[in-house]
Amino acid sequence: MGRGKIEIKRIENTNNRSVTYSKRRNGIIKKAREISVLCDAKVSLIICTSGSGKMYAFCSESTSLSQMLEDYHRLSGNKLWDPKHEQLSNEIERIKKENENMLIELRHLKGEDILSLNHKELISLEDLLENGLVNVRARQSEFVDTRRQNDEALVEENKRLISVLYQKEMELHGSVRDHMDNGYNPRIRDYNSQMTFAFRVQPMQPNLQERI
Repeated sequence: MGRGKIEIKRIENTNNRSVTYSKRRNGIIKKAREISVLCDAKVSLIICTSGSGKMYAFCSESTSLSQMLEDYHRLSGNKLWDPKHEQLSNEIERIKKENENMLIELRHLKGEDILSLNHKELISLEDLLENGLVNVRARQSEFVDTRRQNDEALVEENKRLISVLYQKEMELHGSVRDHMDNGYNPRIRDYNSQMTFAFRVQPMQPNLQERI
C-alpha cells in the first residue's frame, strides 16, 4: 500500500508541526550529506526556525560557508549584503590578519618560532628586544627613585611629628611647674576643702557637766 499524499500547507497543531519539522530537517540534512559524497558536490545548507529562532547548518567537507558565499557572489553576480556590510566584513578580515601578525610577533619576542626568520629579521628582532630592555630599565630606575623620595618624605614627616610631640610635652610640664611655683597643689587644696567641710558640719555636743 503506497503512502498517501498530504496537502502542503502550514500545520496548525503545534506538536505535529514540531515533530514534522524535526523529521524533515534531519531528512534534508541527510540528503545534502549524501549528494555531497556521491556526486562530489559542494553543498551548504542553512535552516532557521521561525518560532524558536534556532539555526541548523550543514556544509560539505570540501568547502566552507564563506567560500560558498564567495562562489555564489562570483558566479551569480548577486550580493547578499550591501556595500556597508561588505566594508564591515573587510574590516573584520583586516583586524583578524592584524591580530594574527601581532601574535606571531609576540611569539618571536618570546624567542619562539624564530627558525624561519632570516638574518635581517633576526637583527630587527634583536633591536626591538634591546629597546624594550632599555625602556624597562628606565622605568625600573624611575620606580626606585620615586620610592626613595617617598621614603625620605616619610622620614621627614616622622621627625616633624616627633618635634611637635616634644614641644607639646614641654608646654605641659611648664604649665604644671607654673602652678606649683604659685603655691598651687591639687592634693593640698583637696585636703583643705575636706577639712573645712568636716569642721562646718561637726555637730555641737552639749556640756554634760552643766546639766549635772
